[in-house]
Amino acid sequence: MDYSHRKVKKQIQFKSVSGEILADKKIDIRQKNHSFLFGCGAFNFMPFVMMGDDKNRHLTEKWLEIFNYGTLPFYWGMFEREEGKPNTDSMMKTAKYLQEKGVKVKGHPLCWHTVCADWLMKYDNETIMRKQLERIDRDVTAFKGVVDMWDVINEVVIMPIFDKYDNAITRICKEKGRVGLIKAVFDKAHECNPDAVLLLNDFNTSINYEILIDGCLNAGVPISAIGIQSHQHQGYWGKEKLEEVLDRFESFGLPIHFTENTLISGDIMPAHIVDLNDWQVDEWPSTPEGEARQAAEMEEMYRILFSHPLVEAITTWDFTDGAWLKAPSGFIRLDGSTKPSFDMMKKLVKEEWWTDTTVTTDADGRAMVEAFKGDYEISADGKSAKTQLNDNDAAVIVLS
Repeated sequence: MDYSHRKVKKQIQFKSVSGEILADKKIDIRQKNHSFLFGCGAFNFMPFVMMGDDKNRHLTEKWLEIFNYGTLPFYWGMFEREEGKPNTDSMMKTAKYLQEKGVKVKGHPLCWHTVCADWLMKYDNETIMRKQLERIDRDVTAFKGVVDMWDVINEVVIMPIFDKYDNAITRICKEKGRVGLIKAVFDKAHECNPDAVLLLNDFNTSINYEILIDGCLNAGVPISAIGIQSHQHQGYWGKEKLEEVLDRFESFGLPIHFTENTLISGDIMPAHIVDLNDWQVDEWPSTPEGEARQAAEMEEMYRILFSHPLVEAITTWDFTDGAWLKAPSGFIRLDGSTKPSFDMMKKLVKEEWWTDTTVTTDADGRAMVEAFKGDYEISADGKSAKTQLNDNDAAVIVLS
């Protein structure tokens, strides 16, 4: 597969801070982070940051060995269980902790009909809409500079016809229409943080999602990236479906984020289940055969996505087994040990797709550098510099 678009290849001149050309010098080039977003649900960080327990300390340390992009839960019904009392403090502390570790943080989601605040139900539709926009204003503004990426609205294809239970967001989606609601919440999020990356996110990869995106773009909705969920509890999509989905959604020319990816290491959920949440089991064990399958399928999927020029981020949803539906969906078993999928991912992200090299400059202090795009520490003769190696960065690096 071709990963050349993930790399920088250019001649760079190296100088000291005094202006001396570093001629005929060995230059160490050590990668510190990826530009590409290798993500995972970061839910274990909240109890660790707030309570510091050993179990979650272990999990967060293992998480940080691989990932540079974390999703935090802003579900309205959990974030603000009682009206006017949002859980801003603990979420902010967690987000800042991740940021300090070099992790980009995404909030998920600002608007969704599921895990919605029950207290909204006492209001009429006009008031619900106003409170939804106020919620976006409050949270996007408060977290600006810490959380600058948001799943603005989630699963809108099904939103107005969702009938499992009554909820405030389905009510206003029925009234305003899908595109009307999407435009309102995106416009508010963009107004509050014009530099934020704003995603439309859905599990429905049918033509219905394409039609919805097309309608949004025609209405001027400021979508930064298309979010595609890929919960594969009922079996791996496979290369053919994965490439078919990419072929269809690349037509919009927008960045693509695989926002919620799941591949399990146990028995596959039966195919007749329509809503994954309907599969309720007492236990769902991981198996050696399933773990080998999970690692192989995940590797193929990541290679295909990493080779696609419009894909900017991949998030595996569960870091640990049992997190959702008791599924063996994580990189970490219930006993805290790592699976083959963990070792495979670490090898890809921190070895095969990682640059740790030395180049030698010529008489003009120049050397050809080929490196995966990201953050670097460059050093020579006791001097160093922290820099980014990306397409548009300067071709001179100054060491001090």
